[in-house]
Order: sequence, then C-alpha cells, then structure tokens
Amino acid sequence: MGVLMSKKQQVEKVQKCSAVVSAFKDSLKDRPAPAAVAQTEEVIAENGDGSADGSHQTNKEHTEQKDKDSKPGSLPNQQASALPSEEHKANQEAWGRLRDGKGVEPEDLKKAHQLIPPAFVRPKREVNDDQPVDVPLGQREQPINDEICEVCEVWTADDLFPCRTCTRVFHDGCLREMGYLSTEALQEMRETAHTTSGWSCYYCDNVNLLLTEEEMYSLMETFKQCKIIPETCLVSDELLQYRHFVTKQLFERDLTDEEEEEVLAQFAALDPDKKGQIEWLDFLYHESLSVLQKFRTENSLVRILTAKERDRTRAVFQSIDQDKDGIITAGEARKAQTSWFHKINKESQSCSVSISHVGPISESSPASSSSERSRDKAMENDNRPVTWDNFLMESAIYILAARPNSSAMHIRLPL
Repeated sequence: MGVLMSKKQQVEKVQKCSAVVSAFKDSLKDRPAPAAVAQTEEVIAENGDGSADGSHQTNKEHTEQKDKDSKPGSLPNQQASALPSEEHKANQEAWGRLRDGKGVEPEDLKKAHQLIPPAFVRPKREVNDDQPVDVPLGQREQPINDEICEVCEVWTADDLFPCRTCTRVFHDGCLREMGYLSTEALQEMRETAHTTSGWSCYYCDNVNLLLTEEEMYSLMETFKQCKIIPETCLVSDELLQYRHFVTKQLFERDLTDEEEEEVLAQFAALDPDKKGQIEWLDFLYHESLSVLQKFRTENSLVRILTAKERDRTRAVFQSIDQDKDGIITAGEARKAQTSWFHKINKESQSCSVSISHVGPISESSPASSSSERSRDKAMENDNRPVTWDNFLMESAIYILAARPNSSAMHIRLPL
C-alpha cells in the first residue's frame, strides 16, 4: 500500500511540474520579443515623457527595414539612409541639450559609473520682479560657502572648490565624473577657484539658464528659423546673416552700415583669440544676455544677482566714492562698467584685491579699439551724479555678463 501511495504521489508531482512548464511557455508566448522590448525602450527614451506612442509602428518599420537590409544589394541604400538619420538624431539631441541647459555630449552621461546630474528647473517670472530692490550700501552680506559638495554631498575640507558667484562647492573628481567640465576646464578651475579671480561653476557659468522657458523657446525658434544648429561654431558672415534676419523680423528693415560695423565688433569681442570663428557657448551666452537686456527691467536683473556679486559691486562703488558721500559721477560709473569684464592676470592673482573682475581694460582687449578708447575718454568727463541704487541697476547686466569663465566679452556697451 505504501508503495502504491508513493507512485501515486510521484504521478501527482509529475502532473504539477507539467502544469508549471505549460504556464511558463504560455507566458513566454505573451511576452514581446527582446528586440521589440529594446525598440520600445528606445522610443520611450526619445519621447522623453515616458510615453511609447507609435512604438508598434516603429517596431514594424524596424522589422521591414531589417528584412530589406538582409537582401543582397541593399548595403549602399542602408548606408545612404543611415547617414541622414544619424544627422537628424544628432540635431535632435543638440536641441534637447539646449532646451535642458546641458552643455555636454549625451554619451558622456550614459556611463554606468557616473553620478547623476541634478535636474535644472528654469526660473519663472514673479509678480514683484520689477519692483525696486533695497540693497544697502553700508551693509556687507559676506555669504559663507557651503560645507559639502553639491554633487556627492560629502565634506572633505580643503579638497572642495568654491564658485565665485554662488555658495556651492565641488570636488574636482565629482565634476569630472559628471562630464560637465573638460580636462582643460578642470585644470583652469583648480588654478583659479581659490584665487581672487575665482571660478564660476557650471550653473553660474551658463547664463542661458537665467532665461525662463518662454524666453528660451523664443530664442530657440529664432535659431531654427535662421538654420543655426546648436553646438556649432559661427563665422562672421553667419553672424551678419543672423543679425540681418533678426532686424528684419523685429523692425522690418535691413541693417545699416553702422549696425553692420557693430556686429563685426561684437564678433571680435566674442573671438578674443582671433580664430576667425566664435564658439557656440559664447554665441549662446551673448544672445541670452541680449534677451535679458531687452525684455527684463533693471530691477528684475538686480534680483538675479547673488550675495557675492552684490558684495563685489559694493566694493567697486566704495573704491570709487572716495569722499564717502554715496555719489559718484556718470563717467566713473561707465568706466567701472566697461572694465567689469577684465580678467585678472595669473601673475596678479595673489594680490588682495577684493573687486575681482574690475580693473583697467588692457590694450589688447576686444573692447579697446581706438574709437571706443576715445569714447571712454569722453565719458570720463561726464560729471552727472550717480547714486548707489542707480549704479547697481545700471551695472546689473554687466555683472551677469562677467559670470562665464570664457575670456570672450559677452555683452558690450552701445557705441
């Protein structure tokens, strides 16, 4: 009897195993093929919003294309169709990085060992943005730098590199792992972050991040209409063509000869090394600051300034206001604005100057043409009184323009 029961149990066990195997096979039938899953994930990644619209159609086209490519003689057509597709994908990725404020290549952020960069949310205009801001002259703010790395949230004392604009600090290794800074930029950070000239972090260096979503999309639309692809260098003819288009669009007229000369002067200011072309980021920063200058009030620009920037501006004003009456001349204010972009030479970085970027413009500066030097001399004789509040409002756009680490001059005083 015991033997019979044992056989019966064995039969039941076999039946149960068969049922499990059958259910497993049925579940495999219901699952999509691995290629289809991978394709669906690619579609979701490209859509960017977690949706997989059109994924079925994409899978179908992918299968048909694969069948076509497997036929004899299909290789040339495959290569011909792949090139435009890759170029289109690269352009889409470039526009996506422009929209999201990321100045890095996508492959640099897909490494498994890399840290995940924080998401950036563009600012929104507030109701009171245009209201006057009370920034006392005699009260220094003296902000204290953060104590832990912005990326990894670890404190390691002297190994942290501070930003000259905000209070964030970073490890050089974290910035390297994130892919935000090139080897050359990392070396510059190590050399300047603890000096009087300072270094702007990837948040503050990118003044394009100051634009709202509406302002950014408007600028992107202008770029698209002018057929300017992000992350490409521009030569002088392309900048002239772009300026002609914008002037025609806004004012329904062509550039005058004087305006064309100003465009060429802007090109020279954005090409300090005289390479014959301007870098994409320098062009983007210039256009972003132009948007801020055109569509924001001076009070709203003052609200963007950080405590460190306000303290440096106080130091500039107080160094000019020798009699301490709270008033300087318009000539002195203009001289400070034109010199705001001066980069302190490495030989003088050990000095105790607290005004950082302010100083005399060198003769080799793109802003030091003979016409502008004569104009600046004429401005020095302008004795109209300028108060601290007016000086801060008028200087705000130039202070913001001094944020980028680039040696290019991203905004100039009008001729």
